[in-house]
Amino acid sequence: MSKKLNFDFKNDIPASIVVFFVALPLCLGIALASGAPLFSGLIAGIIGGIVVGGLSGSKIGVSGPAAGLAAIVFTAISTMGYQDFLVAVVIGGVIQLLFGVLRLGIIGYFFPSSVIKGMLSGIGIIIILKQIPHFFGMDEDPQGDLSFLQVDGKNTITELLDALNALFSGNINMGATIIAIVSMAILLLWSSVLSKKGKIFKLVQGPLVAVAVGIIFYVLTKGSSLNLESNHLVSVPVPDSLDSFLGQFSFPNFAVIGQMNVWVTGFTIALVASLETLLCVEATDKLDPHKNITPTNRELFAQGTGNVLSGLIGGLPITQVIVRSSANIQSGGRSKMSAIIHGFLLLTSVIIIPNLLNKIPLSVLAAILFIVGFKLAKPSTFKTMFNLGWKQWLPFIVTILGIVLIDLLWGIGLGLAVGIIVILIKSFKNSHFLHKESGEQSKMKMTLAEEVTFFNKGAIMKELHALPENSYLELDVRKTKHLDYDIIEILEDFITTAREKNIDIKLVSERGVVMNPESYIEFFQIEIQREEMTN
Repeated sequence: MSKKLNFDFKNDIPASIVVFFVALPLCLGIALASGAPLFSGLIAGIIGGIVVGGLSGSKIGVSGPAAGLAAIVFTAISTMGYQDFLVAVVIGGVIQLLFGVLRLGIIGYFFPSSVIKGMLSGIGIIIILKQIPHFFGMDEDPQGDLSFLQVDGKNTITELLDALNALFSGNINMGATIIAIVSMAILLLWSSVLSKKGKIFKLVQGPLVAVAVGIIFYVLTKGSSLNLESNHLVSVPVPDSLDSFLGQFSFPNFAVIGQMNVWVTGFTIALVASLETLLCVEATDKLDPHKNITPTNRELFAQGTGNVLSGLIGGLPITQVIVRSSANIQSGGRSKMSAIIHGFLLLTSVIIIPNLLNKIPLSVLAAILFIVGFKLAKPSTFKTMFNLGWKQWLPFIVTILGIVLIDLLWGIGLGLAVGIIVILIKSFKNSHFLHKESGEQSKMKMTLAEEVTFFNKGAIMKELHALPENSYLELDVRKTKHLDYDIIEILEDFITTAREKNIDIKLVSERGVVMNPESYIEFFQIEIQREEMTN
């Protein structure tokens, strides 16, 4: 942990409040979607803010329970029970600590930029689509469930169609809709006009005002036709005594630590949580206007510590979360104190003012998340990626479609697969340069690239076999630093073909020009020996 936190009061305090309001419904919603106690999501959010935020090297990353793990957690709890599942969370945390020691944080850097940008835009789109039904007070699915298939049996598209149908037929919840529209107006007015008018409007953030107005609206309309029912409000567990509060904590059943399914679940949690964290770190650093670089191995250590503690006291698994992190960036967070303070806000609020929190309309929080989602999925990003060409656009759009139509991990996996295919195609095309000259005899010059591997086998074979009879080929390997044995085999075989087709070959290398075909094989054998000695 750094010696100095560089606390920026005027930026970090307002940002922490916004992150708190974004995190609160997501902590509860992810717990509900995971089939876990509601309080377990709050535990993960608190530890993610205070502990992970304190240990992390990221200045603007925020951690908490992750939607990407909800399906894994739901299945694990269903099959082994919650206390046995907590053992797997602790094991997952220990494995993450080991990942940090082994310096595996570099893995995140192997994902193409197009996939990372697709992940950001995809999450932005799914947040927007998921919030539209909540905006009108309709969706029974919890906020925080970002998968296409929902726990209520519906999916993102059907929920959206139901909301639009209700809107056009006038069957929406009018109270939830009115306060959502008012909240949206406050947020837009605050960000585009009032924030530029004075320091007070920067210190007091629009989301805080929107939430306050939402609570006032709920209190004033209670019992009227605009009344909001409990399913339209935040639902934080309310303990009636210290004993009941402490009773919300669960503890792992370490008697099952020798069972294989517990270890498999623990390793799965560690692997998925680490990957999601590293990708979020990469994405967050790209969003950061100050371009801070997060030390990834230290991040794995922080996440592992957080998951060990979360599992020990009954919390869900933790990752760094792009929704919270982007809200922090958008709100002007400058140091890790905004993440830490948001954790303390979660802790104190669930202890001191849970009844007040339960007066916050979900449609107000939907409006806040809607803005967060839009800023992640800006239309300008789509235009930029399209203009970069299909090699950037295809992995980008496939990642988005995978996230929206399946889930986060599938979207990233599909985007990465397409990115690899694009790289192979580029490698296939860029293995050599063939220049043709006109004259009495067909003259051609083939220049091999610096790195020529078996991926380039097909492209080079195609060009060599297309050479006409009685032609002339100059094969230039002066720039080539690595030549796979597969390629050398092709070239050796081509010598025989060249004799039969009466093709003259001149081999140009760093050691000079080789004109005698019988010397080519000797040259290639020397190349193989040189490669083996180098390796």
